[in-house]
Amino acid sequence: MGLLKDIKGDKVIWAVVLLLSVVSLLAVYSSTGTLAYKFKGGNTEYYMMKHLVILIIGLLFMYLAHKVKYVYFSPVFQAALWISVPLLLFTLLFGLDLNDAKRVIPLPFNLTFQTSDLAKLTLIMYLARSLTKKQENIKDFRSAFVPLMVPVLLVVFLILPANFSTAAMLFSTSLVLLFIGRINMKYIFSLIGLGIVALTIFIFILSQLPDERQGRLITWKNRVENFINGTGDNYQTEQAQIAIASGGIVGKAPGNSTQRNFLPHPYSDFIFAIIVEEYGLLGGSFIVLLYLILLFRAVVIVTKIPQTFGAFLTIGVAFSLVFQAMINMGVAVGMLPVTGQPLPLVSMGGTSIWFTSLSLGIILSVSKEVAKKSQIPASDEATVIESDH
Repeated sequence: MGLLKDIKGDKVIWAVVLLLSVVSLLAVYSSTGTLAYKFKGGNTEYYMMKHLVILIIGLLFMYLAHKVKYVYFSPVFQAALWISVPLLLFTLLFGLDLNDAKRVIPLPFNLTFQTSDLAKLTLIMYLARSLTKKQENIKDFRSAFVPLMVPVLLVVFLILPANFSTAAMLFSTSLVLLFIGRINMKYIFSLIGLGIVALTIFIFILSQLPDERQGRLITWKNRVENFINGTGDNYQTEQAQIAIASGGIVGKAPGNSTQRNFLPHPYSDFIFAIIVEEYGLLGGSFIVLLYLILLFRAVVIVTKIPQTFGAFLTIGVAFSLVFQAMINMGVAVGMLPVTGQPLPLVSMGGTSIWFTSLSLGIILSVSKEVAKKSQIPASDEATVIESDH
């Protein structure tokens, strides 16, 4: 009871987190049966228990993060951004292969660290902080836009070679934050144009290399062509659609999925298809509703908190998580080409769940101040942000 009394912040967000965690445990247990028989001698509880430990650690991170006043995250993540840049470069050059791309570095206990997860959160924090500091001259190109543009392009293009979808999502989230932060629209469009030109040059350079050195370019080219034309090897999408179609309205009931035996990565990239197969259209709609509630509650927090940094931070983090969820679910139902994005807080994972939990803890930290009737004056927030060099 003491711990429950110590939990502050938006109770609806806490409820969404707990519901997604329960769904995650059930879906991971159901979808890892084939994996268990292949690698763990049929021990079907192994992956669920490992996932449970990861979820518990994630909830602990969330709890600890929500206990910290959100303004104090600013200097920490400001430094972390410049740590994440060399980490991204190191991963690009020396990282372990994950789905035919160097995305992760190894950790103890058979875990991996996807450096783009750190870069995403730190870049959003950096943009929220910088937009807050530059509101008085936000329309100026040299003093406001350029310092914002450079880290966005740097981080995005370090992620791009190994993970196009994450780079595109982070770039889109950055644009949303810049728009909300009142950056001049012509500068935002110029950033979009610059991004398109740089991406075109990058693709052109890769296309001139031998096929074996083009890396993810060929993969993405095939995925997009298959999605647009409906031809080629659409095995993953076809199996996901079979799972969704066979689920019907109420599903086959928990543990009765058959497509988990045929669908690649049913416990991560395509876990939503397994959820719909077992819980039906009603279960899938419930998951969509939970993410929409999360976004709605974030918007409510933004409208109630007077501090600019808290508002930018909340909407940036929430939009990033919900946008990723919608992309994952869009892929599962065949609305988007395959991207490899996990479903936040639901897909089996390690550091991805921990960074999602940390992100939600930061949102809860902001909401806690709303619940306390905004006891952090805007002047106090400005003092912390301005002192962060």
